[in-house]
Amino acid sequence: MTARMIESGRLRRALLGTTAIAVLTTSLVGIAPVAVAADARPQQWYLDAMKAEEIWKKTTGKGITVAVIDSGVDPDTPSLKGKVLKGWDAAEAKGDETDDYTGHGTSIAEIIVGSGAGGGIQGLAPDARVIPYRVSNTELQNQQAVNAFDMEEAIKAAADSDAQIINISWASDYYISDVRKAVKYANEKGKLVFAGTGNTADKGNKPQYPAAYPEAIAVAATARDGVVADYSQHGDYVDLAAPGSQIPIWCDKSLTRYCTSEGTSISTAIASASAALIWSMHPDWTANQVLRVMLDSAARGKGWEPGTVSNYLGHGIVRPNAHVSRGEGKPGDPNINPLTKESTGGAATGGATPSADPSGSAAAPSEAGSSAPSATTSAQAPDGKPTDGTAVAGSTENAASAGEDGGGTGLVIGIAAAVVVVLAGAGFALARRRRTA
Repeated sequence: MTARMIESGRLRRALLGTTAIAVLTTSLVGIAPVAVAADARPQQWYLDAMKAEEIWKKTTGKGITVAVIDSGVDPDTPSLKGKVLKGWDAAEAKGDETDDYTGHGTSIAEIIVGSGAGGGIQGLAPDARVIPYRVSNTELQNQQAVNAFDMEEAIKAAADSDAQIINISWASDYYISDVRKAVKYANEKGKLVFAGTGNTADKGNKPQYPAAYPEAIAVAATARDGVVADYSQHGDYVDLAAPGSQIPIWCDKSLTRYCTSEGTSISTAIASASAALIWSMHPDWTANQVLRVMLDSAARGKGWEPGTVSNYLGHGIVRPNAHVSRGEGKPGDPNINPLTKESTGGAATGGATPSADPSGSAAAPSEAGSSAPSATTSAQAPDGKPTDGTAVAGSTENAASAGEDGGGTGLVIGIAAAVVVVLAGAGFALARRRRTA
């Protein structure tokens, strides 16, 4: 039995008694969730592990905007007041992008930019802003007519907006060529697109999209001990990992209480926030330079051979403080994507400061451009030697318990948000595709 199998089994048994599993069960079969304390901040263990207070002395995400493609974002929660810009309802459903029909999108936004006001979630990049783009799930589709092409159109709209970072805490089993084109378009526009690897590693471990597209940054989840979470999808497309287990999110669309949860949704949000912190510190950098620094400064642990890539943790666990406080990671070529090794064509930077007025408008969908070269077929080096991720857990430098930059923490797509199905288009024919969050 491998070390990872042992750790995975321990983690599975340990989680069986947590509220995270209670929330997961609620999402799937309707058992009532268990709320956490009214004040979410004490539950956000990863902020202390990542030394957030130390980071915020130098950068808080100011001047950076993150597009949140999700179930909608409610701008009126205490933690999000004044932080949500005008977005777009790509689902074309009743209401608009501020009507969060599950509470998931609002949770993701708070994890990225929340102020913590009123006992709410404290965001890792509290002075960044978000632009919400609402897409549909099965429940919304069953209630009313929706746009079957909402995901690809939302990504295009986000690519044409003032957002520098696009967060997609959703996943699908299916490769959709139009969504792939939209992600490529965003890449060519100089955006960073973060997507979760998925939460069904123990149920077939199928590659998940858009994370598995070469131009997307696929984020896996780690548990509190720094070991990759047993539910977190793995494969040669994994690029980074971040904390994702035992983290508070809104329990449901009522937005009245928080519950602890887990999933690559959460880890994706933390990765997006980490990018916002670094980009805010270096507003003249391109997306490629921000990403290269994130990859170079990620926590790898003892025994991880230099130049290799893990199928479980990618280049390592996000660690913004390693760059912010110690200058680890070099930006390198501004025009070459460090994952695809291709030119992105454009050289957009994070220098443009978004409007502080939440009524400011986001760009409408547009046709994708095709000026940049096609990306390679692999999201990471084909000769990267996989590791099971256990080396990170054993490293004093990277362990969360040692308080070293959050190297022992992980990110996850919120399993508590459940499995949903979304309409997909292939030409004029419609078919179902499953999304998880």
